[in-house]
Amino acid sequence: MRTELHRQPTSPQTAVRNLGILAHVDAGKTTVTERILYLTGAVHKRGEVHDGTTVTDYDSQERDRGITIFAAAVSCTWDGHRINLIDTPGHVDFSDEVERSLRVLDGAIAVFDAVAGVEPQSESVWRQADRHGVPRIAFVNKLDRAGADLDAAVASIRDRLHTVPLVVQLPIGSEDGFTGVVDLLRMRALVWAEGRDTYEEVQVPDGLRAEARRRRRLLEETVAELHQAALEEFCAESCVSERTLVAALRDLTRTGKAVVVLCGSAYRNRGIEPLLEAVVAFLPSPLDVPPVRGTLDGTVQERAADPAAPFAALVFKVNSTATGRLAFLRVYSGTIRKGETVLDAGTRRHERIGRILRVQAGRHSDVDTAVAGDIVAVIGLKAARTGATLCASAAPLVLEPPVSADPVVSVAVEARRSGDTERLVTALARLVEEDPSLRVRTDPETGQTVLSGMGELHLEVAVEKIRRAHDLEIGVGRPQVAYRETVARGVSGLVYRHVKQDGGVGQFAHVVLDAEPLEAGDGLDAGNSGDAGFVFRSTVVGGRVPQEYIRAVEAGCRDALAEGPLGGHPVTGLRVTLTDGATHSKDSSEMAFRTAGRFALREALRASAMVLLEPVAEVTVTVPDDAVGGVLGDLAARRGRVSGSTTRTGTAVITATVPLAELFGYATRLRSRTQGRGTFTSRPTGYAPAPKPVPPGAPAR
Repeated sequence: MRTELHRQPTSPQTAVRNLGILAHVDAGKTTVTERILYLTGAVHKRGEVHDGTTVTDYDSQERDRGITIFAAAVSCTWDGHRINLIDTPGHVDFSDEVERSLRVLDGAIAVFDAVAGVEPQSESVWRQADRHGVPRIAFVNKLDRAGADLDAAVASIRDRLHTVPLVVQLPIGSEDGFTGVVDLLRMRALVWAEGRDTYEEVQVPDGLRAEARRRRRLLEETVAELHQAALEEFCAESCVSERTLVAALRDLTRTGKAVVVLCGSAYRNRGIEPLLEAVVAFLPSPLDVPPVRGTLDGTVQERAADPAAPFAALVFKVNSTATGRLAFLRVYSGTIRKGETVLDAGTRRHERIGRILRVQAGRHSDVDTAVAGDIVAVIGLKAARTGATLCASAAPLVLEPPVSADPVVSVAVEARRSGDTERLVTALARLVEEDPSLRVRTDPETGQTVLSGMGELHLEVAVEKIRRAHDLEIGVGRPQVAYRETVARGVSGLVYRHVKQDGGVGQFAHVVLDAEPLEAGDGLDAGNSGDAGFVFRSTVVGGRVPQEYIRAVEAGCRDALAEGPLGGHPVTGLRVTLTDGATHSKDSSEMAFRTAGRFALREALRASAMVLLEPVAEVTVTVPDDAVGGVLGDLAARRGRVSGSTTRTGTAVITATVPLAELFGYATRLRSRTQGRGTFTSRPTGYAPAPKPVPPGAPAR
């Protein structure tokens, strides 16, 4: 197998493989990574997820929860090739970590559970890889489990991922009896004896020879349908040779026309060695992928993976550690040495590379240089953030940064001790720097600090990270919804006299005003002033109220808009008309008329019929056809009004208007109802009448 699959590298870049491990949570990604590190000699003891001893799940929260949370980079060597490997999270809340990793990878291993087949997040990360054009090979894991079925898993790959699976192995035994695989390319059996880490190559068992020949024939026919050279040989010879088959599989994998499928049990260390051989044989090196493209002064430029070309690298992850700020780079072209100065093309700032590290998740070793095709970490960058392009000062270039999805869930956070407020602000700023999918803002109306992310687990992990890393006591709660109040039926001719005499110069202002609902056609003209939610105009004639006092009345009315009579919420949708007034020769002033305007409007609002408004959002939900009924029912329970529905291949897109207060927790609920396959986006569209008044400061439901 090795003589056919492996080719001696002709240049250092040919011997590099930058790949990620992708899958649904609990499919075995971290265990596959751990076995790869063990077989390649990068570690000398196999770590286990359930024991919290794995290399890539090095964060304390990952070990406590038993899941991968942060994408971890490791490096190892195999058969003369350097493999830079990124173990990515499998939980949907951390899909942004997967997105940033895929941006810098040349290939990937997609891991599937032999019992469950293609699971929801497997489908999601597969689509992410499609968008980035990342070639993949598939590894069907856990063949030693009860109920494991390679054929069923392959069928789910074909049906749900809409790709052509090319199965190159046949399992020997099933469930607890799984002992090895038949290599369909060389028609030899690879068997792992109990307690051994490497396979023994033997003849195909008698009971599997006929099935192996049938599957080899099916593989040849499928490849011939997709690959011209294989088709020509198949037509001429009625078969496809091993050499031609390997070359065709390499081409089909790198063009994305098909996916090679292998199988095994990572936990029992069976199937990992052939997987490594397939990685080297089928997945591309940095020289096999198109040159990276960037922009310079509006023009598109390309940089090949050449160590002699001008330096260009992309920062795809930033970590704050005890030893300093750690920035992970994918070097696309050129060479970088420690101590050199590079340009941050986005900010035009120069940064010095203090140290270059070959990273092993939580551990690292120093290297002097990094060349095109390398994935390394550097220490010394002061300001470069995720998505920054580092390049040679003489040849600037801006590479396309990873795109972060908009957050869908928010919580309010505050320091429990008043003296920790500044520390919390600093901790949140560092957190957002490390994870761009998190957003922090201060609500201008409630004054709360709001932390937004991709899901409830995402936010839970973020808050816990602050607690552990900064020893802060943090209170967490839902953010308050910013309600509004408006006038349903106003009042006319409200009279207010402001008279104050305290021995000195007095205050006198007399105003008469109307307060009415703002009509859709109300605009701003010579007699009106205001904004989208408030219009003020004056119909006073004869100079009974001078112009400067009219402006003071308007300012006073605006002061009164800050708190409505129902619950102290801001007032919107109001038109105020000053119809009459009177002044005093000595005691009238702008301050007096501003005070009169404020108190007059407050009285007018108390006398009016008021309506509470709540913010609403337009929600677009994409769900599988079989989940439409449940999703519609859930939207109705959330007081949503469906405005449209369209059907695509296998999915339905539902548009609805939903109160913002009802959307908290909706992401988790939608995933639960659709087995993780449903997604939604939302955008604020304004305000609508709430079903009943909400007390001041009431939290969102």
